[in-house]
Amino acid sequence: MVLPQDFKDKMQNLLKDEFDEFLKGYNKDNFYSLRINTLKADIGQVLDKKLFSFTPVEWCPTGFYYPGDERPGRHSYHHAGVFYIQEASAMAVVECADIHRGDKVLDLCAAPGGKSTQIATKLDGTGLQISNEIVPNRAKILSQNIERMGIKNAIVTNESPEKLEKVFPDFFDRIIVDAPCSGEGMFRKDPAVVNEWSPGQVEVCANRQSHILESAHKMLAENGVIVYSTCTFSPEENEMAVQKFIDNHPEYVLIKPEIHRYFSAGVPQWADSNNSDLTFTMRLFPHKIDGEGHFIAVLKKTAGSVSRVKTGKNTADKKLLQPYFDFEKKFLKNISFDNFTLFGENLYAMPQDTPDLSKVKVLRCGLHLGEIKKGRFEPSHSLAMALSKDNVKQYISYPCDSEQMLQYLKGEALQTEENFKGWCLVCTDGYSVGWTKVTDGTVKNHYPKGLRIMMG
Repeated sequence: MVLPQDFKDKMQNLLKDEFDEFLKGYNKDNFYSLRINTLKADIGQVLDKKLFSFTPVEWCPTGFYYPGDERPGRHSYHHAGVFYIQEASAMAVVECADIHRGDKVLDLCAAPGGKSTQIATKLDGTGLQISNEIVPNRAKILSQNIERMGIKNAIVTNESPEKLEKVFPDFFDRIIVDAPCSGEGMFRKDPAVVNEWSPGQVEVCANRQSHILESAHKMLAENGVIVYSTCTFSPEENEMAVQKFIDNHPEYVLIKPEIHRYFSAGVPQWADSNNSDLTFTMRLFPHKIDGEGHFIAVLKKTAGSVSRVKTGKNTADKKLLQPYFDFEKKFLKNISFDNFTLFGENLYAMPQDTPDLSKVKVLRCGLHLGEIKKGRFEPSHSLAMALSKDNVKQYISYPCDSEQMLQYLKGEALQTEENFKGWCLVCTDGYSVGWTKVTDGTVKNHYPKGLRIMMG
């Protein structure tokens, strides 16, 4: 790999005697990793199946490495949302946030969804999660990943941080800022990023990160926490950005996370600072860990104002919802939804205490239950992914490596000897994958066309 000379000169000046080892890190093999989704699966049960050659990621209890010649992304468990393919270093960010059940959490720069889906496992179906992405196409990918992982309490928005700060003043308990950056930490994994790098881009990114942090500050409640992260080595975007933020907001203190011991401490001198607390920040160097380059800082807000955000109103007319209630009574059990809202024909169950979203562009307002058309209800794929086999009165479960499971994922016709009628949940080893519908002995495959696999 040919690295920009300006980049090499800069890193040599920073790392001194360590620079040669840093360069050798670019010759290491790539690392492959995933997280098991505890919203849908028990870690021990997945590991007991020995489907892949997993080894643990030290800093993430749900994270595991796997060999590059294995392909979990093609496995039926991936379709079922049992795991999410995620780079190991990126898993460290949410582990630093100390998220509790019931928290209100914002993932400000959320696409493609790795950190958002990890946040959801920490909330475990409680509290409120808003996952935002400013780029429309990336926001759609984010929404799809939220759906696949069976997340019920996430709202996906497509807004700028500046727009959100006006809607959610002093509101969130935790904010994840995985800021757009110059990408130096991704050079080894994605050589194409090298061609986009320049000293000027570093300056542009640092300026943009400063504005994003300002917006996060305005949305954070007192005693709340911002976890700021980048995938770059640049001090301008890391230690300097954090020190500048603290200089402007002395009510913030840096926190030293428990997982700090796995990584390298931030360097105050690289920010021309005497603030020893900058050593509480973390640098993840590829030549020192099994992962890509990252920087993480945890900032706690020790003073703030009382939130002025009001809860939004439930606007759904219950009379219009009768087709859904009929569906719920006939096909579901051990679960019920409320706090309904209708967007045209689309019915959503919003998280409790959802704020007024009328001034925000929303792609997904909680759990999409389905569509109400002409007096009938058709359940969504999102609902299927959020259910377990214990939540339905009819389900079919195929082994993960069976021909029937492959046929279902291809969208092919199915057969069942069960005396079912109407909507039936399809599972693999008990994990929900989608719907089928049985009518007069005919089993119709309702796996979404856009998700179907094209090869065996």
